[in-house]
Amino acid sequence: MEFAKRLDHVETSAIRELFKLLGKPGIISFAGGFPDSAMFDVEGIREASQRVLTEQPGPALQYGATEGHPPLREEIARFMAAKGVSDVSASDLIVTTGSQQALDLIAKTLLNDGDVALVEAPTFLATIQCFRLYGPRVLGVPIDADGVRVDALEEMIVRHRPKLVYIIPTFGNPSGAMLSLERRLHILKLAVQHQVVVVEDDPYGDLYFGAEPPPSLLALSHQVPGSRDWLLHCGSLSKVLSPGLRVGWLIAPQALLQRATMCKQFSDAHTSTYAQATAAEYLKSGRMPATLDHVRRVYGERAATMGRALRRELGDAFSFNQPQGGLFFWGRLTGAGGAVSDGQMLAKKAIEHNVAFVPGAPFFADQPDMASLRLSFATSDAAKIEEGVTRLGRALREAR
Repeated sequence: MEFAKRLDHVETSAIRELFKLLGKPGIISFAGGFPDSAMFDVEGIREASQRVLTEQPGPALQYGATEGHPPLREEIARFMAAKGVSDVSASDLIVTTGSQQALDLIAKTLLNDGDVALVEAPTFLATIQCFRLYGPRVLGVPIDADGVRVDALEEMIVRHRPKLVYIIPTFGNPSGAMLSLERRLHILKLAVQHQVVVVEDDPYGDLYFGAEPPPSLLALSHQVPGSRDWLLHCGSLSKVLSPGLRVGWLIAPQALLQRATMCKQFSDAHTSTYAQATAAEYLKSGRMPATLDHVRRVYGERAATMGRALRRELGDAFSFNQPQGGLFFWGRLTGAGGAVSDGQMLAKKAIEHNVAFVPGAPFFADQPDMASLRLSFATSDAAKIEEGVTRLGRALREAR
């Protein structure tokens, strides 16, 4: 059987492959990028679902519009308004099957063989794989604790003339970094100056632990005239409500939305109408603010616990910045004191000690940092975090 040549550019997710090793009894996993299922507002979702089946069973169980269930599009517009984006209406967005589909639709509508797509280094692994499927060169832009370095980004825009720039400005996966306000505005100015599409992916922006993060690029776009013409915004309910609903959205200029809607017709006709109707009822119910308060508090406590444990057990052999939100710690093995400095080597030793994390190398589109690694605190309570990091410390000492 001869397969499409486009598959030559991609490979199976290294993270998904790692999950095959996690079936060992007693293993503590910091590897997944999932929210904790114990955080789901099951009662609220059940009530929303029951209202849907009681009040609108026909429309909810029928085929729907490719652009999305109209009540949900209205609720998403209101949800965005509460986050400072007051000028987005239902007609400015389409509902997607998770924000992952939004990224795929963007790639389908914009990327050709030989184009250049710039991403953060590191960035969301699935984005690298998704973009590569359509044939562009995917190049990484360096980041630091304040997110993507705009000096490096500008230099690479001038040098490579990319078709698009993809960023996760708020608590990125895997970096956990938060792009500063100054850099957000700078990126919007670069988009206008160089007429380059900027894709803002924002699945984690509501998961802050202390002070609110800077406004999204979408919310700031009114400060930079012309930037909205070059800005695409992807949102999702997966990390704050339920990934099983598979509800995301894409906010973009009409010309792109029309083409993305056409491509979506070819792939799935529409996102599950039942899931959309349930999500709409949930947002309408007013339960989301309390849900967000709860998950912020729990994840914030877990992040604080993991930070203390990492400093205690790994010391100066592991360098990291304490995340201010999101689901992840990102750091580098320094090799201090003769400790191992290869993330993949430590990952193998850690499995022997019944603890798992993700080596950082796969998150780079090019020039991988072999010393880097990602740890997720989302699905482990304080006791498991303490024990898991203790095991990681033992693995580090043995891997010298």
